[in-house]
Amino acid sequence: MSVSVPLQGGSLKPARDLAGRTMVVTGATSGIGFAALQALAERGAFVIGVGRSEARIAEAQTAVLSQNPSVQVSFCLADLSSQRQVRALAAELRTRISEAAGGVLDVLVNNAATVANWYTATEDGYELQFAVNHLAPFLLTHELLPLLKAAPAGRVVTVSSASHRHARIHWEDVMLRRNYNTLQAYQQSKLANVLFSYELNRRLGPGSRLRAYAADPGLVNTEIGLKGTSGIVRWVWQWRRAGGASPERGAATVVHLAADPAVQGSPQVYWKNCRPLAPSGYAQREEEAARLWELSERLCGIEASSAW
Repeated sequence: MSVSVPLQGGSLKPARDLAGRTMVVTGATSGIGFAALQALAERGAFVIGVGRSEARIAEAQTAVLSQNPSVQVSFCLADLSSQRQVRALAAELRTRISEAAGGVLDVLVNNAATVANWYTATEDGYELQFAVNHLAPFLLTHELLPLLKAAPAGRVVTVSSASHRHARIHWEDVMLRRNYNTLQAYQQSKLANVLFSYELNRRLGPGSRLRAYAADPGLVNTEIGLKGTSGIVRWVWQWRRAGGASPERGAATVVHLAADPAVQGSPQVYWKNCRPLAPSGYAQREEEAARLWELSERLCGIEASSAW
C-alpha cells in the first residue's frame, strides 16, 4: 500500500518516506518484482534489483528511469538456480551495500521464482523449482544476514502463494525425482517459503530487530508459468493468468511488508491483501519447519552451528 502526497492541481505522487533505506529485490526485471522495485524506489529507497538476463536488466532499468529519472536503482546479474552464483551475488551485494549504505540492508525481498514443466536438475543436482524458489532465498538470506541484522528494523519478505495450502514436504523424495509433477513441485516450494519464514523468526528470537514475512500476492497476470513450460501446463497458465490482477496490485502486499512501520511490531507471518492471514496448518508445524531448515542447511553446505 503506497503513501502519497498531493501535488498542485490535486494529483498525487508517492511520498519519499523510504529515503535512506536500502533494499534488495530478486526477480526484479518483470512482474511482481519489477512492480515492487519501482514502487519502493519511487518512495525514496535505494533499491538493488536482481535479474538473470542482461537484456532484461537493461530494459528494466530503462523503464524505471524513464518514469522517474531521480530514483536510485541498480541491478545485479545472477542465475539463482546456481548456488555458486547466489554466493557470488551475495558477495557483490555486500560490497555495494558497504560502499553505498554503510553495510546496512533494510529489506531483502525474495521474489524470484520459476515453474518447470519437466524435471530439471540444476548444476548442484537439485530440482529446479525447489532450488530457485526455496534454496536460493534460504542461502541468500544467510549470506546477507549480517547486513540485515545491522538495520534498525530489518525485514526478509519472501513471496509465497496460496498454492502452499495444497502441499506437504515430500520427505521421502523432496526433489520429486521418482514422480515429478509440475504443480506438486511448485506447491511444495511455496510451502517451503512459509515454513522458512516461521523458522527464521523462531531462530532469531522475539527480541530480534530482524523479522521475516511471507507475502501472498494472489493470482497475478505474470509470465512465470510461461517461461519453463509447454503443452497443457502452459495453456492452463495462459488461461488462469488472464483473470489475474496486475503486477502492481500483486506487489502491493510485498511493498506493504517492506515499507509499513506498523508491520514491524506484528507477530503475524503470512500476509495477503496487506493484511495478516493464517496459512495452512501444515505451514505452522514447528517440527516440519525445523526439519526443512536442517535439510536446507545441508543442501546449501551451511554449517549447522553457523549463526543466524
